[in-house]
Amino acid sequence: MKILVTGANGFIGKNLVKKLQNSGYTDIFEYTRKNTEEELQSFCDRAEFVFHLAGINRPEDPDEFFEGNRDLTRRITGYLEKAGNKCPMILSSSTQADQTDPGNIYAASKRGAEEAVYEYGQRTRASVVIYRMPNVFGKWSRPDYNSAVATFCHNIARKLPITVKDPGHTMHLVYIDDVVSEFVEDMEIITGDGTVYGSGEAHTALRCPVYDVKLGHMAEIIESFPLMRESLEVPRLTDPFVSKLYSTYLSFLPEDGFAYKLDMKKDERGSFTEFIRTPDRGQMSVNISRPGIIKGQHWHDSKNEKFLVVSGKGLIRFRRIGEERITDYHVSGDDLTVVDIPTGYTHCIINEGETDMVTLMWASEPFDPERPDTYREEV
Repeated sequence: MKILVTGANGFIGKNLVKKLQNSGYTDIFEYTRKNTEEELQSFCDRAEFVFHLAGINRPEDPDEFFEGNRDLTRRITGYLEKAGNKCPMILSSSTQADQTDPGNIYAASKRGAEEAVYEYGQRTRASVVIYRMPNVFGKWSRPDYNSAVATFCHNIARKLPITVKDPGHTMHLVYIDDVVSEFVEDMEIITGDGTVYGSGEAHTALRCPVYDVKLGHMAEIIESFPLMRESLEVPRLTDPFVSKLYSTYLSFLPEDGFAYKLDMKKDERGSFTEFIRTPDRGQMSVNISRPGIIKGQHWHDSKNEKFLVVSGKGLIRFRRIGEERITDYHVSGDDLTVVDIPTGYTHCIINEGETDMVTLMWASEPFDPERPDTYREEV
């Protein structure tokens, strides 16, 4: 299927093009401001589906609102009809289109684009879908242009100040990956057997999640992300909005700021380094043992652990408290095996190899020096 995407180098367009390509669509006409009018007409002649995403929202001259929104849309529908092409179309509009304030030229230009698409559908009986989009956030958005989310993520990632004029203002947000997934799904519904949308009808409701968030609260969440490098925490990813916001924040890290150092606690035996600490999912650490070194020789009441040797080879030994029988597990980075460390068993890990042994260690709770739950006793 030949698919025309207008505004292909914009925030939504770039994400949509990659989503289409990753879904197996290869015949994509990418229309941007660099294309000529003749190229746009040629795309419309051949397209079998149109995603019309191009538009103007921050022009220097207010007249550009109508040129880039209403008039461009009229030209596209005109080219389609001139070619006798009744292909379906999805239009990305704005929730501002329902505002009738005479001074809101942007809203009027968006309504004009909607009317052009709706009339195209009525005249040709083509399936058209009009989405009135709230604020969209996610990777590849532009700070000081697409949304406050992009601006906050960009500035906070660079330790630049942000301005929160009205912390109580409620933002209505949708995530870019949810949006483009819905776009592709609708395209496949419309062009597949058993079309859901009747010919000539226009629909405006997004099915993907819309997050209603106070501006001040959103800023606080984003401001917490860089602090987690020091505390070794990770966000509560069970919250879909926080998870998507964190992904967006990471996409704004400067390229010289991807990496950060950890505090390696070193001695003659090797090293022990905490990697991640969470209040509800435990703690991850990296343990390096030199040849012949024994670590552990302790047990826990409630804390439990998992050991995974990823390099070298070793022996993990257990003895139940109050008993004499010893249980041995030989482990190696050549045969990755997770070993559970149960409560009530004293345990140790011995490097049996000739090189350093590297072990990933997960504990069910972060270490608390006030309540260490660790009791010395040799296996």
